Amino acid sequence: MKLRCTKCGREYPLESFIQRCEICNEPLELELLKGEIREGKTVWERYRDFYPFELEIEYSLGEGDTPLTKVQKLSKELEVELYIKNETLNPTWSFKDRGTFVGIHRALKLGFRKIGTVSTGNMAASVASYGQRFGLETYILVSSTIPEEKLLPIAVYEPKLIKVLGDYGELYFKSLEIGRKNRIYFINSDDPFRIEGYKTISFEIVESFVPDYVLIPTSSGGLFRGILKGFLELKESKIIEEIPTLICVQAQGCSPIYKAFIEGKDRIVHFKNPNTIAHAIENPYPPSGNDVLRKLRKYKGFCIAVSDEEILNAQKELAKEGIFAQPASTVGIAALKELRKEKEISKGERIVSIITGSGLKFLGALGRKLEIRECTLEMLNKCIGL
Repeated sequence: MKLRCTKCGREYPLESFIQRCEICNEPLELELLKGEIREGKTVWERYRDFYPFELEIEYSLGEGDTPLTKVQKLSKELEVELYIKNETLNPTWSFKDRGTFVGIHRALKLGFRKIGTVSTGNMAASVASYGQRFGLETYILVSSTIPEEKLLPIAVYEPKLIKVLGDYGELYFKSLEIGRKNRIYFINSDDPFRIEGYKTISFEIVESFVPDYVLIPTSSGGLFRGILKGFLELKESKIIEEIPTLICVQAQGCSPIYKAFIEGKDRIVHFKNPNTIAHAIENPYPPSGNDVLRKLRKYKGFCIAVSDEEILNAQKELAKEGIFAQPASTVGIAALKELRKEKEISKGERIVSIITGSGLKFLGALGRKLEIRECTLEMLNKCIGL
């Protein structure tokens, strides 16, 4: 079993500590695995054939096996069958826990006792949490612009937490350099074994049905790659016949993959002056951006970008369904509304939108005025309107 460069195809032994290709500096990926669905209570047990090493289930915090829920009002409004994969119900409230759980196993297999990550919030909280769980020394590097409220759910796990001044897109590559020199395994956004955790989202979806489309909020590109790899492995294993059409969704205020896609480019360029309410997907130079472009074209997917106004409206629409998602999670819903308006997606299609993280992660997005009434106990009957 080998790691393979997603661009040039160069192969590396599984035992080597290499996270990006030494020739073209593009991301690596574990070769496609085939297997059968086994008996088991957790996704890790049911799909154990699809992993190159045994996972220590007793260290799990209950990541994965999140609900696939039909969104009733929006389904009716948009005349489609819309489901959300609700990743807000993972232990640290985002999909990152799936990749962190597998990534730490990789670090341990290579003999590391120090781990780290570069993050805008979700992945930082996840790695800090699981670092404590596994008893590892943990380094968390965050952008200097991170909102204060996002620091508290990270700091509670007492990692070595550092706010870094400078370009966030470059911080990813700097961390890998520091990791090599100091024996720190940085389980960053598109690490090959983080991808192996994310593919479980696809495994769980097909336990219910195979959708026509999957809408994926996209920052670094790691989640997109993981979901695609999951569907490809299921097809190779003859568990499904065809893979869904995957839609990469970005925020207009930081959309380097979308810009390259619509311009027909093969490579992304650094997105200047990023500015969006969807901070969790605000990466100006996504490390898997080029590979997402390659995969979109190879597997006939497409890319769309949505405005902050559309994102916040989508967050409000989901709240009416009883789901509180962070803005970056709602870009798929915003995109679907646009795609239905333009008739790019037909009536009656079955669609899954990945809700990547909880609205509790970024309460600052609720800066708009909320209606809250106040009255005395004596006037309560009248205030209620009875």
